[in-house]
Amino acid sequence: MTSRLLSLLRSVVPACALVLASSLAQAQLAIEITGAGANRMPVAVASFEGENALPRAVTDVVRADLERSGLFKMIELGPSPMGAAGPVDYARVRSRGADAVAVGTVSPNGAGRYQIEVRLHDAAKQLGLGSQAMVMSPNQYRATGHRIADFIYEKLTGEPGVFSTRIAYVLKSGPRYELQIADADGSNAQTALASKEPIISPAWSPDGSRLAYVSFEAKKPVVYVHNLATGQRNVAANFKGSNSAPAWSPDGRRLAVVLTKDGQSQLYSVNADGSGVQRLASSAGIDTEPAWSPDGMIYFTSDRGGSPQIYRVPAGGGDAQRVTFEGGYNVSPRPSPDGKSLVYVSRNGGRFQVTMLDLASRQTQILTDSSKDESPSFAPNGRMVLYATEIGGRGVLAAVSADGRVKQRLSVQSGDVREPAWGPQPRN
Repeated sequence: MTSRLLSLLRSVVPACALVLASSLAQAQLAIEITGAGANRMPVAVASFEGENALPRAVTDVVRADLERSGLFKMIELGPSPMGAAGPVDYARVRSRGADAVAVGTVSPNGAGRYQIEVRLHDAAKQLGLGSQAMVMSPNQYRATGHRIADFIYEKLTGEPGVFSTRIAYVLKSGPRYELQIADADGSNAQTALASKEPIISPAWSPDGSRLAYVSFEAKKPVVYVHNLATGQRNVAANFKGSNSAPAWSPDGRRLAVVLTKDGQSQLYSVNADGSGVQRLASSAGIDTEPAWSPDGMIYFTSDRGGSPQIYRVPAGGGDAQRVTFEGGYNVSPRPSPDGKSLVYVSRNGGRFQVTMLDLASRQTQILTDSSKDESPSFAPNGRMVLYATEIGGRGVLAAVSADGRVKQRLSVQSGDVREPAWGPQPRN
């Protein structure tokens, strides 16, 4: 058994008092773009007419989102606003080199709220690509900007944007652990749970309303399900021994978990309320890190063949099938949202790196150039992968595109950031 695999099992450590918190976290993630894709589309987002009535510019959020995606090159048009109702100055837009332009109007809507209308235009063909209208309060400028960026992204790429999604992660600062939830750009971080003992393995429910995670507050690892709207939670797995590594089923009714109640770490499934425990697989080795695929298969890590490799088993239980064969160390599998590919952490020449496997062609690609990667997590549109790594002896989050071209780094000024999980698309 390798020491690295054993560390994945999260050995029991002493636990003590738990503190629940919902206040705004002091530590915000800061994003640094460390690599951008080639052939980025030149796009302009004009200042919106009437936007100066807001405390913060919505278009600043929109531009930052699109730039961060690595797919777009933002073109500056200057301070003069362009309204949604007026004619578009295509000559001005084209002279700056933009292929598409978003224009908009912000107008009062009563009771301190505002109506925003946005229109997207193809500057080369001089025709409209679509429009969007919404109502917002002034303090919703960030959420509104994310929604507009999602609208532009989908119109220009044909795929849903993920700027309105959220991420969860664990921040360790001194002796304190915090389970935090933030916007996908790292802003608006809030603490859902704080403790003097470790919190690990956060996992989003498919509808984004709940988080499952492991807390050591009871002097052993226990799986909880936390309702984010109410702050209430229930125990999902507290059997004899260790309870760890929760993963949601696609319908949000059950969790795959790792239990030691019958001996070594093995795979089980339980209802979200902790009832209906069912064993999924059996082996003489250690089975851990389950992840549910859209097609009903459960991928997991096991050393049953002598070294840590990735296997899969039907969600109802049955015989396990080995998935990875290249290299002597492959762990932490996460299927893509469409079920066609798999990301995991592989060891390559002593470096632990995020790797992509095309399940049909069996082709693999190392996506990262770091050396201590862990906990990969797909964006809900499958375009990006969020993961934890270590830089300068400190834990940070990073993101890489599914083709390896776009790279980002997310960090806080103090503390280690670990255990990322990218949330689902918000449901309107």
